Amino acid sequence: MSSTGTLFTVSAPSGAGKTSLVNALIEGDRELRVSVSHTTRSMRPGEQDGVNYHFVDEATFRAMLQRSEFLEHAQVFGNLYGTSQTWVEQQLSEGTDVILEIDWQGAQQVKRLMPQTQAIFILPPSRATLQQRLTARGQDDGAIIAARMAEATEEMSHYVEGDFLVVNQDFDEALAQLQAIISCQRLRTARQQVELEQLLRDLLN
Repeated sequence: MSSTGTLFTVSAPSGAGKTSLVNALIEGDRELRVSVSHTTRSMRPGEQDGVNYHFVDEATFRAMLQRSEFLEHAQVFGNLYGTSQTWVEQQLSEGTDVILEIDWQGAQQVKRLMPQTQAIFILPPSRATLQQRLTARGQDDGAIIAARMAEATEEMSHYVEGDFLVVNQDFDEALAQLQAIISCQRLRTARQQVELEQLLRDLLN
């Protein structure tokens, strides 16, 4: 008998370093899998279909939405994003922990459907740092960066909806804090009772 995995959501304003932190977290933890979302957004340089996102057109996305295939979905900067409910539920039932890298709207939807989800919110150390990170990408013009900064203010106001709050001032420290959150959930008694079933039986007999 295997224990049920834990579902984690990680939300943050664009430029807070969420993707880099999640990638590092996944690389160092074989028992944790990241869900690859579907999106209508155009592929950026260096991205791969099926790795960063499942890139689909709007008609395909809306057809999937009508078939209720998404655990959550949201529209961000004019693009649609969604998480496959079937894939997530299958992973959790097999005892695998799953992490969703999604915006606050998606995190809200997931929490409503699956209250046991552990929501993590990541903040930048300052507004100046956030703007610097957005500008350093070199992918967007000034108008788009200004729009993203305005959107970030709205996004950051939802930090109170997270179960955990991490400030990404020092990358290694923020990563260690995320790893601690994952470990904490795995050490909960309800989960350990399943994982340590034989040991507990031997100790108590």
